[in-house]
Amino acid sequence: MSPLHVVEPGEDVLKTRMIEASARIESTLNALLPLKGGPEARLYQAMRYATMNGGKRLRPFLVLSSAALFGVRESCALRVAAAVECVHCYSLVHDDLPAMDDDDVRRGKPSTHRAYDEATAILVGDGLLTLAFETLANPETHEDPLIRANLSLALAKAAGARGMVGGQMIDMLAPQALQGDGDIGAITRLQRLKTGELFAFACESGAILGRGDNTRRQALHAFAHDMGLAFQIADDLLDLEGREEEVGKALRKDVRAGKATFVSILGIERARDQAQLLVDQAVQHLEIFDERADNLRMVARFVVDRRA
Repeated sequence: MSPLHVVEPGEDVLKTRMIEASARIESTLNALLPLKGGPEARLYQAMRYATMNGGKRLRPFLVLSSAALFGVRESCALRVAAAVECVHCYSLVHDDLPAMDDDDVRRGKPSTHRAYDEATAILVGDGLLTLAFETLANPETHEDPLIRANLSLALAKAAGARGMVGGQMIDMLAPQALQGDGDIGAITRLQRLKTGELFAFACESGAILGRGDNTRRQALHAFAHDMGLAFQIADDLLDLEGREEEVGKALRKDVRAGKATFVSILGIERARDQAQLLVDQAVQHLEIFDERADNLRMVARFVVDRRA
């Protein structure tokens, strides 16, 4: 049967699956971040604060969902999922610093540099980033060293100057580089790097773990690309229409900073339509996986309907 005719499970099913997956992911993170004594105890406490204080665990859920497509052992997938979440949380800690986005609240709680201090927050980011690669390099993640190397290489590309960090640099220049009507192509590239590349790694990691062929890996990459842009448009809409107590962070900062966004260029209704179009495209990329990809289909719908 064509996946286009598959009836996707409802929102409650996705919510239940994400909650269950989140509990397993947090158990893995808890094991990777044990409480320590000694002079470095404050660093470990702050690393736990940055990672164990909530969040949707969306990127780890994508790892688990993609790994399931290839019959990967969940114990292996959970370690990759935890590594992705470490990178994501590190990026949030550094993004919140006064030198970057200067945000005092994250996930409804004081940002790490507010709960601790700026120097500790910098070290937290450093510690989480290196922990991610330590986790991928460990034989417990996969018995094949080539697969561990491929995972490390792919995550390094997604997180570095050709991915997330490069996108953050463009974002910091955005008030000057993307003023006025902006350039939709430039904004798309910014978000593809800053947000989309880590999504792409999360989705492709299952194919790497499961030795999937290039066709399936490219399908997952294309899915992540379209879903990631839809996610960002939804974020831009939430920044204008959301409530801070639901979103868990300060809103309308891009407007105050004069940054061009998808919404400022397209307008609210066109942006909402574009997000839906991107989700429809993302789902089409999953045809090759039939109903086994229902988790990914549900996530794609979720990213545009979420309120936080």
